[in-house]
Parts: sequence; structure tokens; C-alpha cells
Amino acid sequence: MNIINIPITELAIAKTNVRYSTKKSDYSDLVPSVREKGILQSLLVRKNGQGYEVVAGGRRFMTLKFLESEGQELETIPCIVMKKGDDAAAIEASLIENVARLPMDEMAQYEAFNRLIKEGRSIEDVANVFGVTEIMVKRRLAIANLLPKIRQLYTNDKIDGESLRALTLASKQQQKDWLALCDDEEQRAPTGQALKRWLLGGENIATNVALFDLSDYKGEIIADLFGEEQYFSNPDSFWALQSTALENLKQSFVDDHWAKVEVMERGKRFHEWEYEARPKKKSGAVFIAVSERGEVEVHKGFLSRAEARKREKQEQGGPVTTKPAKAELTAPMQNYVELHRLAAIRLELLNHPTVAMRLVLAHIIAGSNLWLVKPEPQRPAKPEIGASVAANPATLAFEERRKELITLAGLDDTRSELVRPNSDGYAVSSLFAHFLKLRDDDVLRVLALAMAETLALGSEASESAAMTTRAKLNDWRPDQTFFDLLGNKQVLTAILSEIASPAVAEGNKAEPSKVQKAIIRDYLTGSNGRPQNADWLPPYFQFPANAYTHDSGIGVVENWKTVANLFAPAN
Repeated sequence: MNIINIPITELAIAKTNVRYSTKKSDYSDLVPSVREKGILQSLLVRKNGQGYEVVAGGRRFMTLKFLESEGQELETIPCIVMKKGDDAAAIEASLIENVARLPMDEMAQYEAFNRLIKEGRSIEDVANVFGVTEIMVKRRLAIANLLPKIRQLYTNDKIDGESLRALTLASKQQQKDWLALCDDEEQRAPTGQALKRWLLGGENIATNVALFDLSDYKGEIIADLFGEEQYFSNPDSFWALQSTALENLKQSFVDDHWAKVEVMERGKRFHEWEYEARPKKKSGAVFIAVSERGEVEVHKGFLSRAEARKREKQEQGGPVTTKPAKAELTAPMQNYVELHRLAAIRLELLNHPTVAMRLVLAHIIAGSNLWLVKPEPQRPAKPEIGASVAANPATLAFEERRKELITLAGLDDTRSELVRPNSDGYAVSSLFAHFLKLRDDDVLRVLALAMAETLALGSEASESAAMTTRAKLNDWRPDQTFFDLLGNKQVLTAILSEIASPAVAEGNKAEPSKVQKAIIRDYLTGSNGRPQNADWLPPYFQFPANAYTHDSGIGVVENWKTVANLFAPAN
């Protein structure tokens, strides 16, 4: 590299500079210093045609251009000239300088990281050079999965960074659905945390994602009022049929002579930066991605970067690892060794309960051939119930805590739930190793999240936990869905008696349900001259739960009655 003085008229921002395509940069803090003392640090440039490109020092260059526009006469600018053609080094130089200075937004970081990847740098290289985690690099590169219109919305300040990050979790169809909401004047597209819940929450699987003939599905299909959208009422039946269809799809590619066909773990995204394009005749593989909503995306002609490097090494005559001609131990001998080892391990584990606790938690989260613990699916009977629960303050607070604890568990905070069993022995060991580094109280916090996610809806266990922990629903308030679903006249009269008075209930006993509900709302809000009773909770939302009628038939009431004696104080 050489240091030379270059006229400002011969300088321009390089495309490799991380500020080339970002939102307008703020250089106002540099103006007074540069006006008084000039440039104290040389710009990093490289030759481009008749002039030079500014690779690093973009804010200083823009400051000089601003001062020139004010009429200040500028002398030549001291510049360090790079070697021609080193795009990767240019991007690194620009990013290293700017990461330590004015923070760049997600789009700028994505564009810089992506250019480095295209120049042949690995994710590990990028992370090491700039002192960031590989997860952070992957999150920024995930922006590549976004439709151009979404990227443009962010560039134009139409959506914030949190929403942009949430959309990287979306399939192409989900992105299109979200953009349709943006374009609809009568609807509002969710953003931020609400967008994440919209993407990941619920199990509403649309019929148009099915790979199988709908006549094979024996359950109920739910349609909207216009008959334009239909959903499977039984997700388990859907997945049974979809899994068979996926195997058939996989076999069709095998029959088409693809060297490798992989159906990816459900919910795992296909990130192009982790793969290289390879045609079928050069061992290209097929990867089939399946979203939690049942959507299937086929990616043909790719190899993982690691596999691609391995094959390149083989093609260049490098050593090829081969399997031993004969196994050292027979299968019965391996079984003999494993059983004797397990006998000693089990005995010693009894002496280390805190170690066992960590191993239990790892098994709950990742599963094994002996463990299968599933999160409570929380399936709403109607879409409006799902929307109501999503808006519950307890739901919102739980999501925030879950994000914190998933990070504490060493997992990606974009994960929709902690417990995700896949019977992966390596995943169990990886989590176990991580938990051994945590304090007991932190392990217990993660364990509490695992238990909360897997607590069965409306069960004896959930009611027992509620009474033991003294749970409260103080932040819940009756919403439109509550009133829409409340139809029993006897119950409405009882609520009027409770929230107003027995006299008011008796006087309106013969009124239609609609009138009774309006009066209840008046008492809740203090409208139409009614005294306000804003803190009212129906007995269904108290602990223990109760009913207005003797023959309740309410699960949470009956379940607690079944086990209440087990928790009664000792005499």
C-alpha cells in the first residue's frame, strides 16, 4: 500500500464501503474537527478507472464533501492506496473501521457480510475478523431470505429492525401473506413481537400446503366465512399424511438419480450461505425444507460448504478416509461393553444429583430414543381465541422471559420454543455440556421454562401448579371474544348479580343476552351512569376455578376437585 495525496474531485465512495448503500449517514459530529484541523487519519482507497474509490473513511470523505459545498477550499487528501482487485480485504477494512465507530443497521451489516461471503470468506472468517459471534453473522445473512420488497420497506424506514429480524424466520409464502396485509387498507400488518407471534404461533395449517390428496384426510376441514381459506382441524392427522407424502417426494428425486436427497428437520430453514450450488452431475443434492405451517420448499442442486470442500479435496487427489475393513468388536461384544459401562454410570449418577438434573433438562429439550417430551400445542378452537390469548399480558410477558431463557440455554433466541425433541444424541450432549457451565439457579430457571412449555392444557397438573405457586390472572380483562363466547342466560344473570347487584340481575333477567352483556360492560367501564367494577374476575379465572351452576362440566373445576385433597394442609 502507498500513501499519496489525491484531489477530492478524484474520489468517490466505493461499492465495497459499508456505507455505500445504507441510509443517510450522520457525520455532523466530525464537521467541527475536520473544519478546524483537517483530516488526521488517511482515507483507505483503491484505483478505479481515472479516479479512486474510498474503501474506508466514508464519513470523513462525506464531511469533506459537505465542507466543500460550503465553499471551503480543500487541499489534496492523504490516502492509502490498496492493491487492485482485493474486494474482500476492502470490505473487511471498511467494516472493521465502522463497527468500532457509528453503529450500522441490520441491512448495512447484511450487505457487507454477504459481499465477504461471495468473495470466498467463511462465516467463521467473518466472525473472527470483526470480533462478533457466528450466530450474529448468520442472523444478518438471513436477510438474504427476504423478498426484495421487504428489504425496500426497511430501507425506506417503513418497518423497524425488530420486524426485519422477525421476517427472516418467515417462509416465502408467509412473507407474501405479510406483504398482502401491508397492502390491504382495511387490515394492519403485525410488527415487532406481534409479528413474531403471527409467524410462529398457533397450529393453523392451511389445506393448500398439503402434498397429499385432500380426500385422504378424514378429519374436519375448517373454512372461513368466504370459503377462500381452509385449514386442517387435526394437525396430527395432517402431519401423518404429509410425512408419507414427503417420503414419496424424496423417493421421486432418488429415482431421478440425485446423489443425495435430504428432508430437513421440521422448522429448520434452508440458508443459502451455508451451501454452494452444484449441478446433479457434480454430486449436487436436493434439500427439502418443511416449515411449522406445513409449507414445503425444494432446493435442488446444492452441497453444504463442508461437503463441497471435502469433494474438492478428493478431486485434487487428497487422502480419502475409508471405513475399516472389519469392525474391531462384534455387535454382541459392543452390547456387552455398553451394558457393563452403563451399570457403573447409573450407580455413580446417584451420587451427583445436580449433574443428573442437568442431564434431565438436556433430555427434555432435545429428546432421545427413550425420551419424548412435547410442548403443549395450545390449539385454539377458533382463530379469535388465539388472537385473544396472544394479547393477554401474561402471554406477552412469558414470551419475553422465554427469549431470555432460551439465550441462557445457549440456543438461538429466534427459536420459537425451548423444548424441541429430535432424538439427537449430539444435541443432548451439547446442551448437557452447556448446562454444566451454569449455576444451579440458572439451570433451574431454564428447567422452569421447559416445565412451563410442557404443562398440559386444563390438566390436574396445571391446576395443581397454579394452586401451589399462587398464580393470578389479575391482568386479564374481559374482551370481545369473552362476551362473544358467553351464551348461557343463567350465567349472564349470575354475572349481573355479582358485578352489579341481585336486584339488577332480577330486573334484567328476561332481557336478551345482548342487553345483559351491554349492562355488564357498562359496569366494567363505568359507562351510562353505572358504578365501575373494573377489577371483576369471573370465577373461571380465579384460583381455584369455580362455576356459577352446580352441574358445571368445566374441566379446570373438576380436575382441581379430583386432586385438591392431595394438597390439603396436614392436620
